[in-house]
Order: sequence, then C-alpha cells, then structure tokens
Amino acid sequence: MSNRVPQRILVAPSGFKESLCAESVATAIAAGVRRVLPGVRVDTAPIADGGEGTARTLAAATRGQLHDAVVTGPVGQAVTAQWATLGGSATGVAVVEMAAAAGLSLVPADMRDPGATTTYGVGQLIAAALDAGAEQILVGCGDSGTCDGGAGALQALGARILDAEGIEIGLGGNELTRAVSIDRSGLHPRLADVEVVLACNPHNVLCGSGGVARVFGPQKGASTTQVERLSEALENWADVLERDGVHDGDIRHGLGTGASGGLGAGLAAGVGAALRSRFDALLDSGLSGIDLDRRIRKADLVITAEGSIDFQTPKGKVPAEVARRCQRLGVPLIALAGSLGQGAPAVHDVGIAAIASIITVPMPLAEAVANGESLLTDAAERTMRMILLGGAVSARSGGKRRKGAA
Repeated sequence: MSNRVPQRILVAPSGFKESLCAESVATAIAAGVRRVLPGVRVDTAPIADGGEGTARTLAAATRGQLHDAVVTGPVGQAVTAQWATLGGSATGVAVVEMAAAAGLSLVPADMRDPGATTTYGVGQLIAAALDAGAEQILVGCGDSGTCDGGAGALQALGARILDAEGIEIGLGGNELTRAVSIDRSGLHPRLADVEVVLACNPHNVLCGSGGVARVFGPQKGASTTQVERLSEALENWADVLERDGVHDGDIRHGLGTGASGGLGAGLAAGVGAALRSRFDALLDSGLSGIDLDRRIRKADLVITAEGSIDFQTPKGKVPAEVARRCQRLGVPLIALAGSLGQGAPAVHDVGIAAIASIITVPMPLAEAVANGESLLTDAAERTMRMILLGGAVSARSGGKRRKGAA
C-alpha cells in the first residue's frame, strides 16, 4: 500500500440469496469505497457459487447470452427459467443453474416438502442446452428445494425409473422407495457426446448420518419423520444407482453426491456427469473469465460479501474460498454480511481479517432486503473510513517510535 492507503481494491462477493445478485452486490460495495477514496482503482469480480444467479454471472463475465425456457418447476407448476451459453474462450459451453428450475425460492412456504418436489425442470434445461448444440454443459448446484436424488432430471432426459412391476415411478424423493431399476436406453442421444460437469459443494454426500436428507431436509421443510423417510428412500435409490448406473465411484458417500438434494449422485450415475468442486469448476477451469487469482495478486485489499456469515461459511462458501486464495497470495481480506450468525468469528481462522454486518440497527427482514444495495454501500463506506483511521493511527505511532529511537 502507498502511504497506508490502498490504491487497488478488488471487490469479489457472492450474491445475497433471494435479494441481490452478485453483480449488484459488487456495484454497491464499489460505490461505498469510492465515497471515501474517489480516485482508487476498484476492480469488481462477482463470484458465481453454483446457486442463484450463476448463469447470469458467467454469461456477463464471458459476454455470453441468456436463454429462457419454460420448464416444470419443483412443485409441478410451469416456471420460466434461464440458462446460458458462454462467450469468449468458453464458446460452446452451456450453463444450467439448477436453482432456476428447482430452487427453494420457487417452492411456496406452504408447499415445502422435499419429499414431493422434483428436479424434472433441471433435466429439461439440460435437454434444451443439448438441443441447442452445446458441446459441454456446466450444471451449477446450490439453493435447491429438492431431495429426489436427481431422479426427476433423469426422467426429463429420457430415463425410465421402474418399480418391481416394471411401472414408472412418479416424481419426488418419496417415490424413490419404489425404485427397483433404471432403463437408460431412452436417454437424450447427445448425452453420449457431450461432457456434463456438476459444480458442487464437495462436502455434500448422498447417504449416512451426514447425508443430504438429514443435513438439508429440515431447511427445505421436512419434519423429523419426513427426514427419516427420505433418508431410507435415498438409500434405496443408491442401491439402484450402484446397480444400473455408470458411475464407478462411491455413490453414497463420495464427494458431491449429495449436491442439490442428490442431483450429483443421480446425474453422475445416470449420465456419467463429472462431480467437481464448484470453485474448481467455476473459477479455475477457464470457463468463467474471472481469473480470480490474477486479480487478487494485483490488489492491495480485497472485500468479499455474503448474505449471512456464520459457522457454515468456512464449509465451502464464497468468502471462505476468497479467503483461502487471499491468504495464499498474502493479500488482506474483509467480509461484509447481511447478518452475522452463530459461529461467525470462526471465519477469522480461514483468513478473513475482519467481518462486519451491513445492518446497524434492528429492522424487519423485508426492509433489509428492500434496502440491500444502500445498506451495502453505507457499510463499505464505514469500512473504508475505519481502514483509513487505522492507517493514520499506525503512521502516527510509527512516527513516535522513530523520534524516540533518535
């Protein structure tokens, strides 16, 4: 830093779920920085995490194109979802955001039963990308409202999931208790020639005590009884996938198999999709056009942000990933959050130097969401003023030490 004032600042946030996209978050923070340092160089790098906004963020980063498709939503009603074709060096790559077709935000509060919701629309989006000539399909996993093991997506792609009498089962995770076999002969013909990659959180697994039904089922509206029923259904589904699928890894406990309610397991075994850490797939594959490490190296300070920072943040969330890279490259990092939850201080252990909530007075959630951009801008301004104050104090104390030494 020059004269203890950062000259180059990188803003690399995720979106605030059901509130602001990553691009809006980055723009709001940059505006707050410039209130204090109008001449500073601010670089914005909105980060896609596989969840809401991923297709839009990657399309913007590569100068690609968004496409609309009417698909079956998680509760069986038609929804208009977007998928993307990327530009630049990623031409030929399509991005399917599972949350756009089966996200929790598409499930009304009074219909939140992950045993009944379906990923059928995700399969329809993949089919749309295949029909459009995609050479590679990147599926962003996150923010799902489903727990059907990806069965719905396979059904939409032409697979037949059969019960003991050879009758096709219905949609939803509860139906998986009836599954006995998969007939893959009717799968979309282009799947044989197109690579499908799932960008997922590797911490999520399909079965066991840490399986997706037990860990995320309650967040999606499942009661204790429903969680156990879903867990049993996914265990049975794992038997079927192991017997009739093409995945040669551990379908029950393999990294990423539980992504998006088991979509990872279903697509890996059903169509041979590759399961990759979402940040390896989204930041290091060359697809996103972000080149985050290069931009961190050029910065004096990095600011990241997320809707909530809590004990889950170190487990594969955007601020923790940015922190890992900043720590390795020796660049200080500050994180802003819509709220600070239980265990938030644990993020200091992964390399985040300081955290701050954008909300300074109690307010209803609806008000905070409505005013998210202005709250972020004000918080960024406060943060920069504190940084300048710290630099002034450090310079003054350093000057006194030098005089005393003389």
